[in-house]
Amino acid sequence: MKFTVAALIDQLPAEEQLSISKLEKALGLSTKTDKEQLRIALTALVRVGVLEESDAGVGRSDGEGLIEARLRCSSKGFCFALREDGGEDIYIRDNQLNHAWNGDRVLVRITREGGRRRSPEGGVQCILERSTTSLLAQVEQQDDRLVAVPLDDRLLTSIELPATDLHYLKPADEAVVEVKVDRYPVGQLPSQGHVARSLAVNAGPEADLDLLVTKHGLRDLLAAPKASLKTPEAKDRDDLTKLPTLLLEPWSSSEAPLLPAVSLESSDNGHRLWVHAPAVAERVGFGSALDLHLREQAEALCLGSSWIPLLTPALSKAAGFQAGSAAAALSVLLEFSTEGALQHYRFCRSTIQVDAAVDSKALQALAERKPKARTTPPALKALKDQLPLLEQLIELAQLLRQQRLAGGSIDLDLAMPAIDGLGDLAIPEPDESRQGWLVQLDPATEPSGLLRELVLPAHRALGRHLAALELPAIYAHNPAPDAEALNDVAKAALALDIPLELSADGNASAQELAQAFAGSDRCRVLQQQLREPLKPVILATEPGANALAAEAVALAPWCCPGLHYADLWNQHVLVLLLSEGKDRPSVRHKTRVDIAGDSSHGLIDWPLMAPSQLQPLDEARSTALLHRLNGRCRFASELQSDALAMAQARQAEPLVGQTITGVISGVQSYGFFVEVPPSPVEGLVHVSSLKDDWYEYRSRQNRLVGRKNRRTYMLGDAVEVTIQKVDVLRHQIDLAVVLPEGYEEYTPDGGESAADDAED
Repeated sequence: MKFTVAALIDQLPAEEQLSISKLEKALGLSTKTDKEQLRIALTALVRVGVLEESDAGVGRSDGEGLIEARLRCSSKGFCFALREDGGEDIYIRDNQLNHAWNGDRVLVRITREGGRRRSPEGGVQCILERSTTSLLAQVEQQDDRLVAVPLDDRLLTSIELPATDLHYLKPADEAVVEVKVDRYPVGQLPSQGHVARSLAVNAGPEADLDLLVTKHGLRDLLAAPKASLKTPEAKDRDDLTKLPTLLLEPWSSSEAPLLPAVSLESSDNGHRLWVHAPAVAERVGFGSALDLHLREQAEALCLGSSWIPLLTPALSKAAGFQAGSAAAALSVLLEFSTEGALQHYRFCRSTIQVDAAVDSKALQALAERKPKARTTPPALKALKDQLPLLEQLIELAQLLRQQRLAGGSIDLDLAMPAIDGLGDLAIPEPDESRQGWLVQLDPATEPSGLLRELVLPAHRALGRHLAALELPAIYAHNPAPDAEALNDVAKAALALDIPLELSADGNASAQELAQAFAGSDRCRVLQQQLREPLKPVILATEPGANALAAEAVALAPWCCPGLHYADLWNQHVLVLLLSEGKDRPSVRHKTRVDIAGDSSHGLIDWPLMAPSQLQPLDEARSTALLHRLNGRCRFASELQSDALAMAQARQAEPLVGQTITGVISGVQSYGFFVEVPPSPVEGLVHVSSLKDDWYEYRSRQNRLVGRKNRRTYMLGDAVEVTIQKVDVLRHQIDLAVVLPEGYEEYTPDGGESAADDAED
């Protein structure tokens, strides 16, 4: 079928019906077979109450009780529907999945309301969009059936294979296969697929990279359409080439995305910071074939030492900044008070010239340089004339970081481990667009940390500006974490005797917890607990607060169009404003308003642009677009997590059989997780391996307690473990606690061992 249910529904107006012929045209259906499949889909969707049909055509039903969500399953069989509207997650029992798989977009109907400490329950009514079209699996013979068993045990299914795939049946440690899904399960019919190819398991870094990209469906990417890039107009550009300008380069890969440059002007009343973004939107026509391709890709993807770029090579080359060369840019002047508060801003189309590039080696050399040293370290020789500017930028960034943290933003000391092969993956993106917290970075030594503090105010400025002018931007929201979830973390900390000062209402804030944990000897494991309640950033069409950037009004990302399509979208809006915006009601009015800056707010009572200029943006800024961009953002985060987990598992392989002292990083009813050096990598001690006693789980105290010997395993405790097994493909590491000599295996009344009961 050429369309998904989600694509079908997205074509329908919110409150009107669409004729079948127009729907067929919108979906690009021309053959008789395609139209028949549409007819079947419409009939089914009407029957389940998703759509309504009349003589005028088809339209959306009120959908009362139906909630759009994304399915998240665990290997234990527990499934939750994560609501797109940010509401409480819905528990889905296995008999209510209706053939939905992990990651699928679904419509859910609640069947049982939640309680104080119980999630609401529901069932899947309709699968909107499948997440899995191919997967990694191992071939098994089950009775008379040849099946593919997914490596991802969150996919609670197996896939029938044809008999011709029998030759792929091999021992599990020799090879895995890529399986293409030919048919999803329907009624009593199981899913079917075929083996596309076999992949090696232990054949070095290149083979591991192949496993990673295959697992995430990145092998057969669509090629970008051939396109002629536009040339930015020279008219009405501000010439900023005389302004001393630096380009910060945190990444080393030649495929790394484009990043903005920065300048700083002296001021008696504070700081005047310039942020210059590559003018990608001026080279790509909005709604062009290339723009639609970039919209579909949505994100640049880091694979470690290499990238899957968002922009085409030609576009990156044309729009990128090079030291010593003039280039078109979109710039903003940010005026800060001496305390670092953003006071005024103004945007412009500009021409800049980068004087020098700054990498991590240069910043490290500057940090280690003695104040009165007469010699210049080799890493700083190319920056000799720009050192005063760089030092002033670092000073400003540190001031802005203090302002951000004071406004409620959260920094956690949970950086990527230093593992060979991680490459650029170990360096956070400057805008940190995905998670609800920021990796703690020193602006004085990390280019990414320095650039972050300078870019976030630029995103805040555009968010406020486009919200004030009511233009169709894409905003980044970061809602405050759930108070009850934070209180659970606070209770766990109090159980560990961490001193906390709660607010007047008795609730703990994320910032208070982060500060309290920073001074604890269990800092890392407590911060790992704290990051769970922090909500990820989501993209939306309406202005809203962004706690991550300490922004209460609106944040619209635009400085990193080589990283995220959302930034390119907002650049399109900004370029349209700067080039086509009306700064007065008519030519008869002599007084103009500076629509490029915040001084215009509250003064404009006329249409800034003709409706025909805004219509393409309004129509394209749909629910489908937001789903796509948010989904690709989650995808990029999962890809990064998988790449890290594989690297950590590879590093742990040589340690099998060794005894190492680690730290308990999480406690659950089925066991506890331990971080072991050197990466650190996290493994599981299953409760069934604790044969010296029967252990009870005390969730509020984050500990397991022995019923007989009262031995405890608590969050943050040091524990000696043996690495028993490493499964690189599933990123699983099995550990066993080194028990005291002479222990007796505990056997409860009835003759069953603790291990037997744990398995039950």
